[in-house]
Amino acid sequence: MERTHTKSSIKVTPKPPAKENTKPREIKLHTEQRTVKRAMFNYSMATKLYLLEIQKKQVEKLQKMIEDQEIRLLRKEMIPKAQLMPFFDRPFFPQRSNRPLTIPREPSFRSVNSKCWSCISENELYYFQLDQAWNPIK
Repeated sequence: MERTHTKSSIKVTPKPPAKENTKPREIKLHTEQRTVKRAMFNYSMATKLYLLEIQKKQVEKLQKMIEDQEIRLLRKEMIPKAQLMPFFDRPFFPQRSNRPLTIPREPSFRSVNSKCWSCISENELYYFQLDQAWNPIK
């Protein structure tokens, strides 16, 4: 087979037009947004912890001052002081009480195993007391 090429048989495809250079888009990744939020969160937590630490130190300092003040007062109270001399020019006269005298009454040492005192007649109570009197205490 012979190859015969003619100009008409060769198809020339036109060269595509040159494309403009593409410009890269600015991409905002979610990780960048997260890092910013995390940095803000870390800063807020650090400030909060710092403020709590300062507040705790102030409370401890105030409590220590109060304890020192109390210790100082206790030590001051513990110093023995001389008692004043009694006044002998006006003697003490005790006054009679306005309360009525106490009326004595007989103690009741009885103990009954029953739950109800009203259920026991006087006879049964008498025999119970006699029975208890003859049993020795163990």
